[in-house]
Amino acid sequence: MPDTMSLDPSRLKFGVGQAVPRNEDPVLLQGRGSYTDDLQLPGQAWCVMVRSPYAHGILRGIDTAAAREVPGVLAVFTGADLQQAGYGGFRCALPLEGLNNIERSALATDKVRFVGDPIAFVVAETKEAARDGAEAVMPDIDPLPAVTEASAAAAEGAPQLYEDVPGNQVLDFHHGDREKVAAAFAGAAATVRLEMRNNRVVVCPMEPRSAIAEHDPASGRYTLHVGCQGVFGLRNQIKDLLKVPVEKVRILTGHVGGSFGMKAPAYPEYVCLLHAAKQLGRPVKWTDERSGSFLSDTHGRDHEVVGELALDAEGRFLAVRLTSFANMGAFLVNVGPLMGTMGFLRNVQSNYATPLVEISTRCLMTNTTPISAYRGAGRPEGNYFMERLIEAAAVRTGIDAIELRRRNHIRPEQMPFTGAAGTKYDSGEFTAVLEQAMAEADWDGYAARKAASEAKGLLRGRGVGNFLECTAPPTKEMGGIRFEPDGGVTIVTGTLDYGQGHWTPFAQVLHQSLGIPFNRIRLVQGDSDQLIAGGGTGGSKSIMASGAAIIEASALVIEKARQAAAHVLEAAEADIEFEPHAEGGPRLSIAGTDRGIDLLSLAAQLRDMPSRPEGVPDTLDVKHIFDEAPMAFPNGCHIVELEVDPETGVVTIDRYVTVNDFGTLVNPMLVQGQAHGGIVQGIGQALMERTSYSEDGQLLSGSYSDYALPRASDVPSLGFSSHAVPALTNPLGAKGCGEAGCAGSLPAVMNAVVDALSARGIQHIDMPATPEVIWRALHPEAA
Repeated sequence: MPDTMSLDPSRLKFGVGQAVPRNEDPVLLQGRGSYTDDLQLPGQAWCVMVRSPYAHGILRGIDTAAAREVPGVLAVFTGADLQQAGYGGFRCALPLEGLNNIERSALATDKVRFVGDPIAFVVAETKEAARDGAEAVMPDIDPLPAVTEASAAAAEGAPQLYEDVPGNQVLDFHHGDREKVAAAFAGAAATVRLEMRNNRVVVCPMEPRSAIAEHDPASGRYTLHVGCQGVFGLRNQIKDLLKVPVEKVRILTGHVGGSFGMKAPAYPEYVCLLHAAKQLGRPVKWTDERSGSFLSDTHGRDHEVVGELALDAEGRFLAVRLTSFANMGAFLVNVGPLMGTMGFLRNVQSNYATPLVEISTRCLMTNTTPISAYRGAGRPEGNYFMERLIEAAAVRTGIDAIELRRRNHIRPEQMPFTGAAGTKYDSGEFTAVLEQAMAEADWDGYAARKAASEAKGLLRGRGVGNFLECTAPPTKEMGGIRFEPDGGVTIVTGTLDYGQGHWTPFAQVLHQSLGIPFNRIRLVQGDSDQLIAGGGTGGSKSIMASGAAIIEASALVIEKARQAAAHVLEAAEADIEFEPHAEGGPRLSIAGTDRGIDLLSLAAQLRDMPSRPEGVPDTLDVKHIFDEAPMAFPNGCHIVELEVDPETGVVTIDRYVTVNDFGTLVNPMLVQGQAHGGIVQGIGQALMERTSYSEDGQLLSGSYSDYALPRASDVPSLGFSSHAVPALTNPLGAKGCGEAGCAGSLPAVMNAVVDALSARGIQHIDMPATPEVIWRALHPEAA
């Protein structure tokens, strides 16, 4: 097989490395997308959830009589109904030692534990009737004191959410050698310590969650139409909750309007819908409203952290230590503890050769919406803590912060490098990336720009986010290639596009590997019945997993094609050559002759062949499983310049430059778009997004009137450059890019804010740095 992946990309208009427009865009831009709420099934009923108005309380009972009398209402279900059906509970999926893995029922039966906790649901002929019925449900709840902060939940005398979770603590995580780290700090020439808040965020995808459930009484099979991040993994979650064999569950996903980690897990609503569909014998649909999404969708982040860094006399890092409280919310979600534990551990080292890392995190239950993965899931956090500590260390030691980074970077000649967390870096040129970013940011021209800002009465700041993140390791992934009767070729894989644009880069990989005409390639991701494996989309691993699966599956197609061509062309298999990018398309031919057959014609001949001798395949179709690969290490440097108005506290970002090492860029245009999206979400968390609870656990920022998201006017032109050092651990050389924008933007923006405020003696400020927060910091006498 020729090494098609090393072909000069300029030879292939649709090959790897080309900025090919997204195949999805014409359909989406013309309003022809098909999202879950667009689906209407014959005979479908509507579901509306009933949620607790209290953050904490004893559920004495639920009066459903009035709701059942509402015209159009078909049924009202409570937790007792689901208990009688014998469904399983929701649990954390992580094998963390010492975790008190509490289980959650789909509907509360004994206590309510956060505002929005589902306690019942109403099914009716119309959505309006279901809403009227839900408003008529009367729960009897005795309110209890609530706790919303993780540190407060750990305090003596705090309200207890669970009898079997003493002190509200479900996990006391520790990693690192305490004695060695303590010795490093004791012998250090300088140490710094910062108290930092990784603020809670509401996820806010454009498409709210929605689902339609069906049940076939003849086969006992359930079908769930739902927006998610991977139908294969969600099917496994649902079958465990329903306690049925996996073949009894089918998950179907069409277009998905954003997720960022939030739509990956199963939710209580899905169990409720499936139960109702079975009981009523008809499809049941539910679509959340935005006010419900703020309460019921998992939130992100929420950690209270003390970070410490020890340095020797030359400014080299000796050890980094994080001591944290991690807020889990009211229930454990499938990966809830990940971010404050292994996420911190793997990512706080970043691209620095720090010999010792210690992480101590207490995971606490609170009366708030449960926490799960949000874009980066521990990667932006780890980088944020380290970059803030470096800036503080520069002030403490008098060594320039850029020089501290240079001195501590892992050098290319040290690769492969095993970090203190055990992660093995395979490639990277971290100092070169930093230097390129400084050049593109016009580092030396900053003084003049700062003076110009001061002349306008504004405080100017510059911030650096020199980041590295550890992607999720690509797990088993399907690489299916199917030759269709109409001459098209379908890729089947278990990742799932929820906005990234998978179809185009996956087609580019297949086009380069097999030479299939780009416009004939289709993609199937959203049907669990067609998958034999699938890791879903998350952790910036999709192109590494699906791309590798497609390359390996292509090799299997070529092997089968050579066997078939040998028969059709009446030649020895050893004499058959494959040329993917021959004139006229992919071609198999007899070496040294002009006799041959194109690949798509061969596939058609096999399909129509009445009989074939032994050893000749009946199809070129392949169902392949890519095994696993190590994680990769996308890295880069963001440099931000911004202005702060000291009279109002308003921040205006003026300049933004990024240089990134994402390895091989399959489609540079899409990679740049992914980076931009992550950067804007990082800007939002850093400057705007405040999730606020009252003392009794009411969500005060429960709508876009109270919860600010960045707008186009808040974001300058975002510079993007690539300094690619291909990964050595996957056949594409890709490193992932989906979450890297957040990993660089959080520290870069906050370092710039602190730099601007340092002129007034302020050395740290927490996210979100809203105008009010900044104004109060600048005017303590008035605050």
